[in-house]
This record gives sequence, structure tokens and C-alpha cells, in this order.
Amino acid sequence: MVASRAIGSLSRFSAFRILRCRGYICRNFTGSAALLTRTHFNYGLKGDVAVVRFNSPNSKVNTLNEKLQSEFTEIMNEIWANDQIRSAVLISSKPGCFVAGADINMLAACKTSQEATRISQEAQRMFEKLEKSTKPIVAAISGSCLGGGLELAIACQYRIATKDRKTVLGVPEVLLGILPGAGGTQRLPKMVGIPAAFDMMLTGRNIRADRAKKMGLVDQLVEPLGPGVKSPEERTVEYLEEIAVTFAKGLADKTITPKRDKGLVEKLTSYAMSIPFVRQQVYKKVEEKVRKQTKGLYPAPLKIIDAVKTGLEQGSDAGYLTESQKFGELAVTKESKALMGLYHGQVLCKKNKFGVPQKEVKQLAILGAGLMGAGIAQVSVDKGLKTQLKDATVAGLGRGQQQVFKGLNDKVKKKAITSFERDSIFSNLIGQLDYQDFEKADMVIEAVFEDLSIKHKVLKEVEAVTPDHCVFASNTSALPIKQIAAVSKRPEKVIGMHYFSPVDKMQLLEIITTDKTSQDTTASAVAVGLKQGKVIIVVKDGPGFYTTRCLAPMMSEVIRILQEGVDPKKLDSLTTGFGFPVGAATLTDEVGVDVAQHVAEDLGKAFGERFGGGNIELLKQMVAKGFLGRKSGKGFYIYQEGSKNKNLNSDMDSIFASLKLPAKPEVSSDEDIQYRVVTRFVNEAVMCLQEGILATPEEGDIGAVFGLGFPPCLGGPFRFMDLYGAQKVVDRLRKYEAVYGKQFTPCQLLLDHANSPSKKFYQ
Repeated sequence: MVASRAIGSLSRFSAFRILRCRGYICRNFTGSAALLTRTHFNYGLKGDVAVVRFNSPNSKVNTLNEKLQSEFTEIMNEIWANDQIRSAVLISSKPGCFVAGADINMLAACKTSQEATRISQEAQRMFEKLEKSTKPIVAAISGSCLGGGLELAIACQYRIATKDRKTVLGVPEVLLGILPGAGGTQRLPKMVGIPAAFDMMLTGRNIRADRAKKMGLVDQLVEPLGPGVKSPEERTVEYLEEIAVTFAKGLADKTITPKRDKGLVEKLTSYAMSIPFVRQQVYKKVEEKVRKQTKGLYPAPLKIIDAVKTGLEQGSDAGYLTESQKFGELAVTKESKALMGLYHGQVLCKKNKFGVPQKEVKQLAILGAGLMGAGIAQVSVDKGLKTQLKDATVAGLGRGQQQVFKGLNDKVKKKAITSFERDSIFSNLIGQLDYQDFEKADMVIEAVFEDLSIKHKVLKEVEAVTPDHCVFASNTSALPIKQIAAVSKRPEKVIGMHYFSPVDKMQLLEIITTDKTSQDTTASAVAVGLKQGKVIIVVKDGPGFYTTRCLAPMMSEVIRILQEGVDPKKLDSLTTGFGFPVGAATLTDEVGVDVAQHVAEDLGKAFGERFGGGNIELLKQMVAKGFLGRKSGKGFYIYQEGSKNKNLNSDMDSIFASLKLPAKPEVSSDEDIQYRVVTRFVNEAVMCLQEGILATPEEGDIGAVFGLGFPPCLGGPFRFMDLYGAQKVVDRLRKYEAVYGKQFTPCQLLLDHANSPSKKFYQ
């Protein structure tokens, strides 16, 4: 039972003057240059309790960098040396953030594993001092407490957290290809139990404050306060500090004990984990699951298990040593470099580099209540945007509104929101069959059928009823925005906003600009996307834009491979084995075979033979037989409602037989099949950068990973090129070009990088 739980939830003070302010004794140090230059902390006393406030300058969050750690060590040494201080509180001055983790730039700068190991060991030593402190230390947590921030908190004697949605605790290091390197792999299992610790460390999931309390990760909760003279956030942090100071005094006086009563399940789990045989079974099961899920592509999870196991079986000293060594090894792997690169890319793609729009979008209108239109409506009302949803039929509108409600209701079931909040959010949605009140719309997003004449029709209708400042955005996945804008009276207000399905789960939004789109229109589109919680790339107009243009040649190669006799299940296994989260054949079913056919035809016309490969007739025959993929229940596979298992569609055999191609043995090994798929994608991505469709490699990598499922462990096509080597990619392309022709001809920018090894997309 325990195993299944583990798997299933995978010096003294210098001379100073004393100033009194707001109940504190504030220290104004004069005798030490180091003390005068502190920039990351505010520090004062309340009675015999030291209150240490984290406040990193010029940043929305506190991160554990070298400067902060140095100042923190100084302050804590002073607290321990001062007999007047009996306890301490650690708190943040920043609303919504306690400590967000270690500074990734500090880790990325490490050239050797020894450098990274040293960073880990320094943090371990500091947090060990906290853990063994004879003066009780209380961590007062409001907002994000992640990675090294949580490792700091669990080294303290007591933790208090605000019970609100912004307060989350977690160790997301595995998502960066590393492990908790400041004692987390050793303290977490002892604090919350082995199964829960494995779940936290191997998934990187965030834990909300109420759940953290039940787990034993937090000792007390504080209810957030509402507005008053100050903002709710400021009042809540002040209240949290008062409570934390009270508990710190109680701990020093020994009127409060840090020990927690465990429930029956926890006691039984702890007992089971004390039995060596049970622990070994847990390690074995967890390792099996990790190997199956990661396919050996992500080294961090197995090293996390190793560090935990070493600490539990060989003692803390061995555990801490293993943790720091494994941390050092992981920090310099290609996988961690790739995943950290994606993190930096996400940060960049969550900023509006086009400035503040002249007019804020307060009212949004969406045309088409289908899957995409309703999805866009859901992520809009969810963030407080007043949204009009228009459809041509009552039935279509009803289905769209129901989809929005179901999405919100699912959040209620997961206890993410209350039923009252659901109803309040849903009230922001207005369903309609006409253009009533469109004169109030600041932006219209069309999500109608992929037909240029239909899009022209709705654009003309919209411009007739909307104000001049209104932005018209098209959710097309492939039609050039310039062609859509051809009938517009205000082409500077026309833009593409390409969402990905399902809209409420897919993070990416691809915004497409024409040579006539104004910067203010782009700023408005980005602002709306950011409000919807999206990661945004902005690309230039052209057939297929960036994402669809990269996907099309790859899918053409997939069809050719299937025609050569590789069955869909093997192809899926090979592509997921390379790191794609979804197999290539399954991806076609998920996208929709009719959509794949439509895109193949359009981009085939635009790019000619270079986009060839598989015979489009295969897709046409599938569409003719109603094999549209998951949405019709049949594609390459057969899909059944409520069942995760899927069998091959045997009715495809006759289609494959009629269009069979002879396999080319020299390019048909499993590795060749993987690289034929990947190199066509990568080559097209580089060509998009070469032609100016893409502005930066970062946006190309974010678009590929978050929109198309390019293997995250490779960091995106451009990071992959830097880490794998451009010359190796060119060699692969030349090999396949000799067999298949210009579909594998490497583009000039890729050749430039291959000819100059020092040339990198990321310097």
C-alpha cells in the first residue's frame, strides 16, 4: 500500500545607534562597511525576536544568489552571537513571494560539476546551522516558497503560512534537470514521509498551504486579510509577521512545541517505512516507474532516488555528500542546460516587449463557439475579461457555453475555486447569435472555419459594427494573415492569434503580425494573451507562420515512414523514445486527420516539393472513410470513451497496402527513422529564423516545445543544435538528402553554423 502511494502520486554586533520605529528596535549600523552595504535584507528586533526580511533589490521575487546568501550568513551569525535575541522570524517584504528558489544564472554559470557541488555544499552548511540553532527560527511564508526557498523553510524549527492561492510550496528542481541540493533530499522524507517526498521531488508539483499543513510541511496556517487602509497583501504580511513573532516567543519560552501529532495513516506509513524490506520495495517500484516514464532521457529523477536512498540507508553524512555530488553532476548535463534554457525562454515570453497598449482591452468578443472559440472564451472569462461569445446557431452556442461551464466546474471539483467563484466568473460570459453590443468591443477574435471566404465575410461584418480602435484577431493555424487582412478597412488593426488545443491546457499563444500591423495592435494582442496566462511568441506572417510550418514537413515524413511499412505503434514508440511527449501517429489523430490534410495541401502549394514526402492521398482516403482521429473515434487508432487503451485501426490496412512504398534499408534503422522526423523539423525551424519569420532562437524553442511537443530534454530545435552540434545535424540531412532529395537539403543558416563551430544560436 505504501509503495502504491509512492508511485501513484509520483561575531558580535559592531557599534550601532538604536532607533525606535513601529514597535521595532531598528539597527542603524555604523561600524561596519559590510553591514552598511546590505541590499537583500531589512532587519530589526521586536522585543527579543529578530525579524529578518528578505527583499532582493530590483526584482519581483527573492532568489538565493551569492550576495543574498552572504548577507544572510552575516545576519544569522549576529543573531546567534547576541544574547539579547532569543528567537528569529524569517519573512519576505515582497507580496506573493517568500523565496522563489536559487538563482538559475548562478547555476548556469558553472563550468564544472565541482563548481556546482561547491554551491550545494555551501547551502547545506548554512541550512544545517539553521536546523541545529539553539534559538528557534520561524519561517513565515506568504506566496511562492519553492526550491531552495522550501529547503530554507524546512531547515527552520517552525513554519507558518498564509492560507491563500498564491502560497505554494514545492521543489521544482527536477523540472530544471537538477535535484534539491540544499538538504531537501534528506529533510523532506523525514518531514513528510518517503512516499510524499518522492512525489514532490519527482514531479516538481506545487503544494498549496492547506495541503502542506496536512502533510506536516507547515505547522500553522494564517487566514489572509481583506482590504483596509492598506492593500490586502500588505495587511496579510503584517498580520503573518505578528503571528510569527508570537510563535517565535512561544517556542523560545517552550510554551509551544514544534512537534506535531501524526494521524493514523501517517503513523502506519512511518512504521512501514522503518522496515528495510518495505523501503527496498518502494525504491524498486519508484525506479521502475521513473525509467518507464523518462525512457532514460532525464537523469535527474534517478539521482534524486539515489540521494534519498543513500541518506536513509547509510546515514545523513553520506546522504548530504551524495546530494551535493549528484547536484554537481546534473548541473552541467546537456539536459539541465536545455531545461534551464526553456525556463529563461518562458520568462522572456511572458513579457510585453511592445509596450503598453494605448487602450486596454476590457471587452472581448469571440466569433465561433466551437472547441477553439469556447476554449478562448474560458481562458478569458477566467481572468476577469468580459467576453461576448457569438455563434451562428443556438445549438452551437449552447455547446460552447456548456464547454466553458464544464471547464470552470472541473476547477470546482479540484477545489481550485468555489462554486460561488465559478458562477461569478461564468457571469462574465455573454452568449449571443448576433452582433449586438459589438460597438463596445475592444478586440474581436474569430475562431470560425479555416476558409478564407468565410473569414473575409466575418471580418467585413465585424468592421461594420465595431469602433475604430477595435483589434481584429484571427485564430487561423495556417492561412496567411495578409490574405485575411486584404479586405480590411483597417489592416493595421488585423493580427493573428493562433491558440493551441485544448486552449485551457496548452500554454502557447503564437501571435502573427503582417507588415501593416501596428505596434499598438501587437501590444494589445500580447497584453490579452498574457492576461489569459499564455506564454507568447510573436512571429512574422507567412504560410503556416512558425509552428504549423515546422510541423508540416515533419508530419509529411511521418506519412512516408508509415507508407514504408513502419506500423503506427512502432513509430509512436520511436518518437516518444526520442523525447516527444506524444507519438507521431497519435499526434496526427489528436490534431485531426482532416486538419492535417488541409494544412498539407495549403503548405504543399506554398512550398512545393520541399514539403513533400508522404503521399497526401493517404490522408484523403482516411478522411473519405471518416477516420478523422480521436474526434471521430477512429484514425490510425480506435478510440473508446473513458478508455485510455487504444488499438490499431485494422481498417487502415487496405489504405496502407494501396499506398505502400519500398523501404530504403540504408535510412530505415530505428535511429534513422527518429532523425528523419527530427531533422526535417529542425531544418525548417532554422529556415524560419533565416527568413525573419522568427525574431529570436528563444521564441523558436518555446514555440516548438510548448506548442508542438518538441522534446523538452533537448531544449527546442535551436538549443538542440547548439548542444548536439550543427555539423552532426547537417551530416544527417546530407545522408537523407542523398536518398530522398531536396526535402532534406540543409538551409544556409544551418550550413553557416556547421562551417563555423564557434557559432552558436545561444552565446
